[in-house]
Amino acid sequence: MPDPQRLINTVKRAAQLFRATPGRRGMVVQLDATAEDVLVAGDLHGNLAHFQVLLDRARLDRNPRRHLVVQEIVHGTSRYPSGGCKSHQLVDVVAALKCQYPDRVHLILGNHELAEVGDRTIVKAGERTNQLFRQGIESAYGPCKDEVYGAYRELFRSCSLAVRTCNRVFICHSLPEAKRLDSCFDGKLFEAESLDQLSSQRGSPLHSLLWGRDSSEPTARRFAALVNADLLITGHLPCPEGFHTPNPLQLVLDSSRYPACYCLFSNQQPCTLSDLVASVISL
Repeated sequence: MPDPQRLINTVKRAAQLFRATPGRRGMVVQLDATAEDVLVAGDLHGNLAHFQVLLDRARLDRNPRRHLVVQEIVHGTSRYPSGGCKSHQLVDVVAALKCQYPDRVHLILGNHELAEVGDRTIVKAGERTNQLFRQGIESAYGPCKDEVYGAYRELFRSCSLAVRTCNRVFICHSLPEAKRLDSCFDGKLFEAESLDQLSSQRGSPLHSLLWGRDSSEPTARRFAALVNADLLITGHLPCPEGFHTPNPLQLVLDSSRYPACYCLFSNQQPCTLSDLVASVISL
């Protein structure tokens, strides 16, 4: 494991860089024409092996105009002998990568990171994922566990909610339920200057965006209109084949399970859903 104090400094520096990402306006990062293409991953949930493949495929060092978008990096299945979750290791790697490529690495907030920020317990397969995450940090960093965890929470609070490409693709974690669009979602969510300005209570726009599972065509079309996009790329939903197109506007990616997929597409050329599907690659 890295030296705890050095890690804390890296994570805090990454948080500063996420907030200062070029093109960020409120909670959305707008890519400009200097970006040639974008590699987007679905949920990773601490899967370091899959992330390493993504890095090998991305070749950010050889592709200086390529951007990498990742999401939902915590709460996985890999465990320490004590039972703690190892997914914090992926947080460490993503933080270091942001410091290495500050303008081209983007972490969009998922519901599991939001649960850590808001101290809301998630029970998955009968396990309390937040508790296991904290146990994993203790296994790795011992007496420095609280300071490390505080740095992680700061990093999560610095995340954007979405990345928008030049060719009108909007990348976010999920879509709100239709009833939430009708009752409380007006698009202003993305104008907030920081996560601290937003409520994460159940039923809030933020909670609805990250926890929603409505992939119906009417909801996708209305959401796309609200965010002024033509196409949507999300995660959150499990995909038995690694990706899914639940409606004519939306591509769902899953990068944590088997099979797992990502997509790599142009930021500049006009794009259709068929183009996005053609850009999907198996890990």
